[in-house]
Amino acid sequence: MRNLFRLILKYHYIFLFLILEIFSLSFVVTYNNYQKAKFLSSSNGFTGYFYENFAGVFQVFDLKKANTELAEENAQLRTALQHYQLRTINNSRQSYLTERNPLITMTRDSLNKIVYFFTTARVINNSINQRHNFLTINKGRIQGVKTNMGVISAGRVVGLVTDVGDNYSEVISILNERWKLSAKIKRNDFFGSLSWNGRNYRKAQLNEIPYHVPIQNGDTVVTTGFSSSFPEGLTIGIVSDFTLGTGSNFYKIDIDLAVDFKSIVQVALVENRQLIEINKLESLNNDGK
Repeated sequence: MRNLFRLILKYHYIFLFLILEIFSLSFVVTYNNYQKAKFLSSSNGFTGYFYENFAGVFQVFDLKKANTELAEENAQLRTALQHYQLRTINNSRQSYLTERNPLITMTRDSLNKIVYFFTTARVINNSINQRHNFLTINKGRIQGVKTNMGVISAGRVVGLVTDVGDNYSEVISILNERWKLSAKIKRNDFFGSLSWNGRNYRKAQLNEIPYHVPIQNGDTVVTTGFSSSFPEGLTIGIVSDFTLGTGSNFYKIDIDLAVDFKSIVQVALVENRQLIEINKLESLNNDGK
């Protein structure tokens, strides 16, 4: 406090000048219409500029929240779309069966049975420069995550859940030489096996497509639905180049991946509610061989 008084005493002429200057300016602005209008105009422009940039700073911080909310909304919409498609199919089937036999009706359970459910998660770790790349997401067993759940981003295939902890899970991505995915050319439904050769993180390879299949650059490659982890028709990528291997009956096809793994932040987890039943049936078939 003593130092403050010393500072005021030392510079009291400057402080007095500033106080008088402020009073003078306030009187000029208050009692002169022209100066008042100019001041208000200038202050409004400055205030508007300040608020605009101030709001912009907070909008940047709100982007994370907005992206999370959008991802959750997309997951809900995908589940609702499954519901709608199933209802449409079942309603058509019910109409057909009722016409043939009025005593046949569809049960409510069969009408409302949805195969795939979608939920969201955030990527907290990701690698693209290894030969066996993985992602880590911020949800685990407590949040309902299970192994073999498909992982997508904006309707495009990312990978598959392989290990689940209490609050975090590990996902094997397409950028992993050990993982293969059933994929097909959307235009003609010919399917093969999609894999990654460990080189370019933006490209993968579609194998086992016979040479007689019509194919062209720009063809869309999607999931076949043969895998119980992904519904049919999810985008994987676009054909960018293809050649016929020497002495081979199959094409070598390069795919431009739809997901940019360098910028992936939000993902959706695909849960197949019939996965347990499917696994049981498949295990029975395998035991019988």
